[in-house]
Amino acid sequence: MTTTVSERVPTGPASDALLSVQDLHIRFSTEDGPVHAVNGVSFDLAAGEILALVGESGCGKSVTAMSVPGLLSPNATVDGRILLQGRDLLGLSAKELRAVRGKEISFVFQEPMSSLNPAFTVGKQIREVLQRHEGLSKKAAHERAVDLLRLVRIPAPERRVDEYPHQMSGGMRQRVMIAIAVACGPKVLVADEPTTALDVTIQAGVLDILRGLRDELGTAIILITHDLGVVADLADRVVVMYAGRPVEQAEVHELFAHPQHPYTNGLLGAVPHREKGVELVAGRRLREIPGLVPSLRSDPDECVFAPRCPRSTEVCVSRRPPLEPTRPHHPAACFHPGEDE
Repeated sequence: MTTTVSERVPTGPASDALLSVQDLHIRFSTEDGPVHAVNGVSFDLAAGEILALVGESGCGKSVTAMSVPGLLSPNATVDGRILLQGRDLLGLSAKELRAVRGKEISFVFQEPMSSLNPAFTVGKQIREVLQRHEGLSKKAAHERAVDLLRLVRIPAPERRVDEYPHQMSGGMRQRVMIAIAVACGPKVLVADEPTTALDVTIQAGVLDILRGLRDELGTAIILITHDLGVVADLADRVVVMYAGRPVEQAEVHELFAHPQHPYTNGLLGAVPHREKGVELVAGRRLREIPGLVPSLRSDPDECVFAPRCPRSTEVCVSRRPPLEPTRPHHPAACFHPGEDE
């Protein structure tokens, strides 16, 4: 997908955030010692806003998102605050959290074939959510399931509602997952790599559905992705993560126009892009980021990107750079911020 930033009215961080994640730290206990998966992530999400968490595989973006509805494994330790309209989700009991999950916060997983039950029709799986959280009768839940399939643009929903997941294409299964996720009108939808393994045409359709949910229902969306083309097309704001830490945050247009962190510059340099409406392909080599992502078994007091950074100096390995504004409303964790030449 070509990286272009669509024209949107920027929302910016909300003072009355629907969801507020504050100083989130997540550790996983393993036989080889603790894994520092997430370190100091903070962001606000306004109603009707789409916030993208971006970074390489293993950077902590999915772990961050899964902590919001409480989907982490038992060996995880979570510190910080996750406030949904002022209520700290980390303080809820398992029963209270189950009532929130699916009703107020829903999750769309990356691989629908492993998330949908192959033994039940898609209609039954949608009805189950509606009957559990909304108390609908079987007939009312069935009618609502057809409406939801229509909402996510599945053709002939009256017939498709009685089909099994294996009878549908990958794109349709992903749409069914979205239908299940929005069945109870959640305030927050978390979408983990929703367009992975889909061809460009189907991918565009899924993105249109997510955009429609935001515009028509006011659903706030946390989008987890490594695809900057998807970010440019859909998101309002972006949090760039590296090795478990946030390294840059900005409105999407600001981030693409004026990237400040060397890692963000590297990500943008690794994808095709347009400038003033002209696609830059011929005569331009895509860049790579040299080196490897550091181990998350330690949490050194230094810049985590320094070993791979072309701007690294002595100060970068002597202490950790704070995440602070380098441009208005545009913080970056770097001692040498700015755009690449």
